[in-house]
Amino acid sequence: MAANPSTVRSELRFVTLSSGTRIAWAESGRSVAGQPPLVRAAHWMTHVEHDAQSPLWQPWLTRLGRSLRVVRYDERGCGSSSGDDTPPGLAAATEELAAVVDACGSPRVALLGLSGSCAAAVAYAARHPERVSHLVLHGGYTHGLLHREPSADALAYHRAQLQLMALGWGRHHSAVQQFFTSTLVPEATPEQAAALNEQQRLSCDGARASAILDARAALDVRAFLPQVRCPTLVLHCDGDAMVPVDRGRELAAAIAGARFETLRSRNHIPLAGEAAFERFCDAITEFVNGSSPAPAPDFTRRERELLDAVARGLDNLQIAAHLGVADKTVRNALSQLYAKLGVEGRPQAIVRAREMGYGQG
Repeated sequence: MAANPSTVRSELRFVTLSSGTRIAWAESGRSVAGQPPLVRAAHWMTHVEHDAQSPLWQPWLTRLGRSLRVVRYDERGCGSSSGDDTPPGLAAATEELAAVVDACGSPRVALLGLSGSCAAAVAYAARHPERVSHLVLHGGYTHGLLHREPSADALAYHRAQLQLMALGWGRHHSAVQQFFTSTLVPEATPEQAAALNEQQRLSCDGARASAILDARAALDVRAFLPQVRCPTLVLHCDGDAMVPVDRGRELAAAIAGARFETLRSRNHIPLAGEAAFERFCDAITEFVNGSSPAPAPDFTRRERELLDAVARGLDNLQIAAHLGVADKTVRNALSQLYAKLGVEGRPQAIVRAREMGYGQG
């Protein structure tokens, strides 16, 4: 059930990029001392002023805001942010995210990437491991359509969508808006579908929407994925028609120690009223709030070296070479270390070690 829109209170703020562009951002929810805020990387179709009253996003903000301080913003040229001549893409998106992370005033943040914004979240986490405590990715992918050797038909369909957006995106009651809404959230209620139609019109004009979709198809963060060191949770709806669930599995498999969970929904992003929405919110809050243990005080120097090597994703041969010991010695030492950590193998050990702050040097 959607909460009363008046329960979401947020104050609009702005941070200025080097080009002079103003990025609009806002925060809401529950702030707890010592707990990192959850920063939602800007995804397609946002409007931070409108979100707090939207039947689509207001329940999302209310639900996550029970346990988290939620920071969100509009990418340039969208919502309340101004535009410039910078084309949309990974470089622009990462610059915007970095500016908002700095502006929110917290030394470390948890990042939430949704759909195309997963790329910016991944790139920022890889480049700034000291600033990211947790990474949550939903509905994402490692690389877009243009890097997947698309067929002629797939390319033609993509170009047709771009043309539809450019010509019909911003019109009231446009069939173009309903076309994308039906693909993104086929299980939406009439109220939610109408809200997404309106969100499309409010977020940006047709030319900008077309440019964003084309830029999303050109994203490629495969080079950054092995560099992600923070605990990572990857979520994906099993019936997602916009980004197939196999793309989510591919994304999780490319990040050492990442956890992957499917949600039962045909929607691209879970919506209030479906069980997947509750699980989506629970999974995020449990992951961000419940996995920040302090390092155990009784690790030996060699165990700390092993923890750091494991957190950095080194295999046994690499660890042996780094420490100057035999491969068998490493295997035995790791078995003892896993028992001490209370984990069942390397993937869990990587997550546990990174949660304790190792692998960030």
